[in-house]
Amino acid sequence: MMDYFYYSFGYWWVLIPGLLLGFIAQAKISGTYKKYSRVANKKGFTGADTAKHILQAYKINDVHVEMVGGHLTDHYDPRNRVLRLSNAVYNGVDVAALGIAAHEVGHAIQHNKGYAPLVLRNNFYPVSALGSQFGPILVLIGIIIGGAGSFSSLVMTAGIVLFSFAVLFSIITLPVEFDASNRAIKILDQGGFLDGEEIIGAKKVLNAAALTYVAAALMAVLSLVRLILLSQRRND
Repeated sequence: MMDYFYYSFGYWWVLIPGLLLGFIAQAKISGTYKKYSRVANKKGFTGADTAKHILQAYKINDVHVEMVGGHLTDHYDPRNRVLRLSNAVYNGVDVAALGIAAHEVGHAIQHNKGYAPLVLRNNFYPVSALGSQFGPILVLIGIIIGGAGSFSSLVMTAGIVLFSFAVLFSIITLPVEFDASNRAIKILDQGGFLDGEEIIGAKKVLNAAALTYVAAALMAVLSLVRLILLSQRRND
């Protein structure tokens, strides 16, 4: 019981910067999205219209656009080559909807062009998913087993290495997301989907969304640092 308590609360303060940034990021995306979801684009494009027009312009004919349930659940599925937009984005005519739709198309364009960071991230996903799920569990098992320089140390090291892949995935995600947003803003501007003031609004929405990925990456790094500190203290 004491081992579990130690694992749960030991070095908890290491996570504080990540928690604070995560809170700020969520507040920023919520407020920015809410603001620009009330600003209709002057040309009356919906998010779905925008996505389909951009895909056509880039001659990407094997990616389908469909609606998915939930709030801000928009994503590009590279396996099935499907761009899924939430109802508010799919049918929305607001600046936020067009920005988000164009961002997701940006991922489809990355996939079509073989954008290296996206390819790397997709290849890393299976092992990162395992690392995120089982890495901390192995460290906990090592702590419960106990004993410096023993089998417990090997188990904890395996957990830390496994979790490192999840951290690397979070870091690789950053250039992928930033690039998709940059592509989106250029396309919306050059394609005439939004005008100057509307472009500024869409950029603010995507910048706020990008901050959530930065917060997630920081939290992953800090969680790894905490696991290392827990394992080292246990081995002392």
